[in-house]
Formats: sequence, structure tokens, C-alpha cells
Amino acid sequence: MRSAVIVDAIRTPSGKGKAGGGLSEIHPATLLAGVLAELVARNDLDPALVDDVVTGCVTQAGEQAGNIGRTAVLAAGFPESVPATTVDRQCGSSQQAAHFAAQGVISGAYDIAIACGVESMSRAPMFSNTQGKDVNRGPLAHRYPEGFVQQGISAEVIAARWKFDRAALDEFAARSHRLAAATAAAGGFDRELVAAGALTADETIRPSTTAEGLAGLRPAFADEQYLTRFPEIDWSITPGNSSPLTDGASAALIMGEDTAAKLGLRPRARFHSFAVLGDDPLLMLTAVVPATRKVLDRAGLAIDDIDAYEVNEAFAPVPLVWRHELNADPERLNPRGGAIALGHPLGASGTRILSTLLNHLEQTDGRYGLMTMCEAGGLANATIIERL
Repeated sequence: MRSAVIVDAIRTPSGKGKAGGGLSEIHPATLLAGVLAELVARNDLDPALVDDVVTGCVTQAGEQAGNIGRTAVLAAGFPESVPATTVDRQCGSSQQAAHFAAQGVISGAYDIAIACGVESMSRAPMFSNTQGKDVNRGPLAHRYPEGFVQQGISAEVIAARWKFDRAALDEFAARSHRLAAATAAAGGFDRELVAAGALTADETIRPSTTAEGLAGLRPAFADEQYLTRFPEIDWSITPGNSSPLTDGASAALIMGEDTAAKLGLRPRARFHSFAVLGDDPLLMLTAVVPATRKVLDRAGLAIDDIDAYEVNEAFAPVPLVWRHELNADPERLNPRGGAIALGHPLGASGTRILSTLLNHLEQTDGRYGLMTMCEAGGLANATIIERL
């Protein structure tokens, strides 16, 4: 079977997703265009050879509406013949974009594709595409009469049911900042980062973060209306043990191994296995567990065969419940920190994590890397890559 390989993967620094953030003055299409232009330039690739650009974006409203992938391709100066599409699998949108791009290469539909993602949470605020409405309430009321809850409440329920107390959540969050700060100081992110505007480094990392300092933060989602429904909730989720609102863009250059050889490009990794799966839409964030089991089964690998695991830190309970259920080595989990420190620019997070995982495998001589992402609606993607 034809292999799909990763030739390169890059990202912008993470900008604070609010007015005054380091990327907040940049139109999201312009932000992504800069990454696309850099990706082809640093690999000396004629962009006319790209068969498709698959783009992840969650809040497709305002400046992010109207197939932002196509807008960014044109803004990057690619030929008009290069197509693009924009996909939404919630937080896993650009991870799904990578799946679609790689699967297109494996099938023979593409020779070269770019998977990418963008989210400007400062300019296209989360939920602005729904005007704050519960868009699922009507059509799903017959099946879920009590309705769904926001992700913060789901995180609270998970923390309570798996008995992760506030101290454990805050310690994991502090670890994220500690590892990310150490990686940044050692130059570990340098190969994946491309400057955007004046921003050259992640502004979401807080090196001085401690569990003791986080303990003083107030719960972010405390609402008495949920206590009758979920009496086990302890109100432990805070801004400190959750991912921050973030702006960013990222992209990966994917092609057939045969195509890379013809072009004289060195593949850095290949896609080994893929999975996507649905789970309980109320708990919402737990599908990473069965998705991981599914991708490991497809790969014929065990969790201990994997050198590094990237589990998106939307909220601290997510990687903690994943680690508990998979009995995974805690040292291999998010070894460079995760979204609590590095930010979670929704549609851009999948290929952001891919770039970080790829560089970690190369810098530590690892072979297999696994990444998985919880997604609204009780979904999760899981991917295994193999360093070449």
C-alpha cells in the first residue's frame, strides 16, 4: 500500500485569544496564509503541485466564514488552480484534515496535499457561529431529553467520577507549563515555529506557574443549576487547569513517499494508523480512550510500544482519565507540555500537536508517536505516526 509521509509541519506561536493578544491584529486568513507560504518556501516546493489544501476551522463565522482555506491559499500567493476546503470536526478539525489529506495520498487521489488549521479566537469568538443558541436541543430532545451541557461541566463531571481532586488537576496544569517552558528554553520548539507578525514565541506559556499559585483561582463553571443533576461535582475546573483562548495557525506538508523521492524531499515520518470514534455526548470528552484503543488495535501495537503520547489538554481531567484508563506511562504523556501551556486554537490544534510530536520524536530518537483529541459531541480522532 502506498505510504503517506510528512515532509514538514510548522505552526505559528500561540497568541492570547483576546484583544491585545500577539496575533489579534492579524486577519485569520492572513495568519494561515503566512504559514502556507512558509511551508512551501522552506521546502522549495512549487505550490502548483499541491493537489488540495484541507483546512480545519471550528468557528466558521465572521472573518472565518466562506471557506477560509481557499481564502488563505489565494492570500498566500498559490496559483488559482490549487483548491482548498474547510472542515469542522470541532477541536479535532485539523487532525481530521491531516487524516483526509493522508488518506487521499494513500488512495492515490492526491500526490501532494497540505493539511492545516487556523483559529482566531480573538476575532471570531467561540460560539459566534451559533449566536449562543443550543442548536442541538430541538432535533435531539427525543433522545437526550435533559439536554447536553457545556464542555466545562463535562470536565467537572469527569473529574468527579474519576476522583481527580483539585490538587491533582492543578499539579498537572503546572507540569504543562513547566515542561513547555523547559522545551522553549532549550530551543525544542524552534524548528516548528514560524513568526507571525511580531510574535516569535508562544505567549501562553507561564514559566512561573505552580500548583500552589493555581490553587487560588476560582472555579470557572460553578452553577448551582447543575448540582441537582450532578451532585458529585466539586467545582474544580478553573482557568488555570483549562486551555486558554488562543489564536494560531499550523500546517503539514503530506505526500506519497514515492512523490517525495521524485522531488528529492526527505520524509520525516509516515502515517501509520488512523481512527475516529464517537462516545457519550454528555461526558463529551472521554472518546479519546476508545479512539486510542481502536487505533492501537488497527496498528497492531500496544500502548508501551508508543514513545510519546499527545492527548490534547482541553481540560486537565482529559489526559488524566486517558492515562488512567490506558495505564500509560506518565513520563511519555505530553512530554513538552500541552494545550494548558501551549494554547488550544481550536481548528489549528491538530496540526499544531502533530508538529510538536514530530519534533519530539526526532529530538529523542523515538519511533512511534500517538496523538488524540477530544471533540465536542463526544468525538475523538486518534493518529499514530512513525518517524523515518
